[in-house]
Amino acid sequence: MGEILIAGITHYPPLAGPDESMAWILKRMLQNPQLPGELRTPSGWPPAMREEWGADEGKSAAARHRQDHLAWLRKVRGALDDFKPDFIVVWGDDQYENFREEVVPPYCIYAHPSFEFGPPHRNVWNEPPDKKFRVSGNVAAAKELASRLIEAGFDTAYSYKPLHPPLGHAFANAVFYLDYDRKGFPFSIIPFAVNCYGRRVIAQRGGLPIFENPPSESELDPPAPSARRLFDLGAATARILKQSPWRVALMASSGWSHAFLTAKNHFLYPDTPADRRMYEALRAGRYEQWRDYSAAAVEDSGQQELLNWMCVAGALSELGRKPRETGFIETWIFNSSKCFLVA
Repeated sequence: MGEILIAGITHYPPLAGPDESMAWILKRMLQNPQLPGELRTPSGWPPAMREEWGADEGKSAAARHRQDHLAWLRKVRGALDDFKPDFIVVWGDDQYENFREEVVPPYCIYAHPSFEFGPPHRNVWNEPPDKKFRVSGNVAAAKELASRLIEAGFDTAYSYKPLHPPLGHAFANAVFYLDYDRKGFPFSIIPFAVNCYGRRVIAQRGGLPIFENPPSESELDPPAPSARRLFDLGAATARILKQSPWRVALMASSGWSHAFLTAKNHFLYPDTPADRRMYEALRAGRYEQWRDYSAAAVEDSGQQELLNWMCVAGALSELGRKPRETGFIETWIFNSSKCFLVA
């Protein structure tokens, strides 16, 4: 019988850059021509947001934000080191990286023998953009997982080579951040990409809102897979791998509510109360609250990337586990709430 570790981290892109640029997404959102006048300067922001911004445009807060991240990333890395998985299945979103106009599946397993990719530009490790990192995959296990999921009624797409970038940032950043201290990354990975951005994956290229001539409702894309489907997918994955001979880590890689997806907050800050409700349900093992979460609620709160964590919630439910350790990092100015988990 297989053994399973469950984990969750963030792949927050600005963490790879210096502290002084960590708030760049907020600065971009301040250029929204539709932004109400009172929100264009900190004097009109909520008090907690002004406090986090401070007198240095968030630089001091960024240093604290980074340290909070690193404490949890090192904790998750320690759990992986202790568990020594044969491979890590990583659920992460594809933001117009390999899911483009050619094909947009609801989710896709990457059965690649290895992955080669470079670091972000202007990164905290001072690594040149042409430096290459290489991480092994596991073709046999990926094909077996895809086969068993299809037999279980999940029409799972699979890939033997990338269409566009070698590896989407949800997966590459997971490797970079779990090896933030650059001591090496000895684990094989099976990326399990999810079309979290759904109606905005092509129309918005899985990224920031389009302020000039935004897409109309008729120009948006078909929706993302439902929370219920992804929850059940995660449960089936755990069930299949529990019956396997492997030691496996199942991991979600994403932030939760994103400011740039939360229209009701004028794209300035995330829906933290909605994230807190889901976080408390996760901690308490109230998994039906996750499975029954509506697509309308996901979009209203800018929680598209929470869909990666639906898979983890399903796996936890299937295995009858509650999280052993959890962390929630709240912010007003650094775009997204972040959650960490070990179970």
